[in-house]
Amino acid sequence: MSKSYETIKVEREERIAWITLNRPHRLNALNDVMMEELLDALTTVENDPGVRCVVIIGEGDRAFSAGADITAFPKITPTRAEELSRKGQKVFSMIEEMSKPVIAALNGYTLGGGLELALACDFRIASEHAELGNPEINLGIIPGWGGTQKLVRIIGLRNAKRLIMLGERLKADEALQLGLVDKVVPFERLRDEVKALAQKLSEGPPIALKYAKYALNFGSQVPLEVGLRLESALMALLFSTNDVKRGIEAFMSKSKPQFKGD
Repeated sequence: MSKSYETIKVEREERIAWITLNRPHRLNALNDVMMEELLDALTTVENDPGVRCVVIIGEGDRAFSAGADITAFPKITPTRAEELSRKGQKVFSMIEEMSKPVIAALNGYTLGGGLELALACDFRIASEHAELGNPEINLGIIPGWGGTQKLVRIIGLRNAKRLIMLGERLKADEALQLGLVDKVVPFERLRDEVKALAQKLSEGPPIALKYAKYALNFGSQVPLEVGLRLESALMALLFSTNDVKRGIEAFMSKSKPQFKGD
């Protein structure tokens, strides 16, 4: 965790890895360098057995991320636009495919690519002043990092059309009502609330959490019967782990299980 980055910060707090988007002067806008560094940081924490949970947050109190850095847009060709879209999708898909739970702490503007980054995470906790949306339509484009596909899966087609086709923005409480975020808290409590959730996840059985994430993320994209077979296979695999024994023994003895991830 000692690696130095230009546009992000990575810190380890017990079994939690905090990844901070660190371009506050640009409302933590996502540029090429940040996307490369995010990919590297995510790979590092994924391969660190000491990390049980990952949190992504923005630097400062104004923005999680206001989206892609638009200053680069005038020079983008159609071919380059497709490449950048696929690259962003790759980075965000890695979050969905990680074996560890990922929490997005939305500390302000969460717009465009910033919202697409948050959509890739397993949990989203927002501060009261957060504002969420996909306003790309106002630039004459559409979300290109997964927004058109993931938003509809989370809040439904009707609401996704509002955000994407009209470019509407949601206040934090509106996003909560739609199920776009899991919880809304005052800004000064955001980090503590996120840390409490991360610690709870960190105490859970790592392998079971990994398989639960896989079953939910990938099973929801296939026909029901295929998803059920995936669930059964992952359930069976878990019975080969020592953590199952620890969980059962703790339940029988009415004690708290100490899961080790083996």
